[in-house]
Amino acid sequence: MYEKHYEPLLPRTQFIIRILSHLLTGLGILAISLGIGVLGYHGFEHLSWLDSLLNASMILGGMGPVNTLQSDGGKWFASFYALFSGMIFLGIFGIIIAPVIHRLLHLMHLDETEDK
Repeated sequence: MYEKHYEPLLPRTQFIIRILSHLLTGLGILAISLGIGVLGYHGFEHLSWLDSLLNASMILGGMGPVNTLQSDGGKWFASFYALFSGMIFLGIFGIIIAPVIHRLLHLMHLDETEDK
C-alpha cells in the first residue's frame, strides 16, 4: 500500500487521496462504533435514541456517560463499551495519522539515500 524506501516520494495529489482514504476509513470505524453504543444504550437501558446517541458519543469521546445507569446489563455494557471505546480511539488515531508519519519517515530516508 505504501511506497518502499527506494521508491520516489508519492506526489502531493496522491498523498492527499491517501490521507482522505485513511480519514474515511477512520470515520467509518467511528460510525460503526457509535452505532454499537447507541444500540447498546437503547437496548440495555431503554433510553431514547437521542439519549442513547448522547451517552455513546460521550463515552466514545472519553467524557463519560450522561445518564445514570439503572440496570445491571446497562452497567456491564457501559463498562465494556468504555474499554472498547478507548482502544477504538487509539486505533482510529493511528489509522488517520499513519500516512503523515510514513511520509515524514520516507522524507528522512530519502535524504539519507541521496547523500550516498
